[in-house]
Order: sequence, then structure tokens, then C-alpha cells
Amino acid sequence: MSVRSKMAVPLVLGAFLALGGCENLNDTQQRTLSGGAIGAGVGAVATLLTGGCVSCGAVVGGAIGAGAGYVSKKMEESD
Repeated sequence: MSVRSKMAVPLVLGAFLALGGCENLNDTQQRTLSGGAIGAGVGAVATLLTGGCVSCGAVVGGAIGAGAGYVSKKMEESD
């Protein structure tokens, strides 16, 4: 068994446990969390395809996505 396959089950279980605490979020928090998750995924894939640092791309993408989710919700509320 490779190291990746040994780590997959604990990582997936950890992700489910972490997301289980997200059920009582308001709309702004939910949008920020969603933006961050999508941004982290896109950042990781983009840096993987370009040969960069995958974890760095995930962090930067997550930060940009969370910021974009927060700002878009606040702009929606102001209308």
C-alpha cells in the first residue's frame, strides 16, 4: 500500500468531521467558507498543472476565494 492510500482515509474522515461543525453558519460565513474551499481547490489544481508549489497555491487560492466570497455577500446585502 502506498503512503497516499494510507493517508486518504484519515484525511477524508477528518474533512467530514471538520465540516460537521459548519451547520450553524450565517449566510456571510457560509459564502466565505465556500469561497475559500473552492479557491483552495482551484489554487491547488492550477499550481499542480503549472508545476508550482501545490500547498502554496492552495493557501493563496483559499485566501483569495474566502475574500471574494465575503465581499460578494456584503455587496449583495448592500443592494
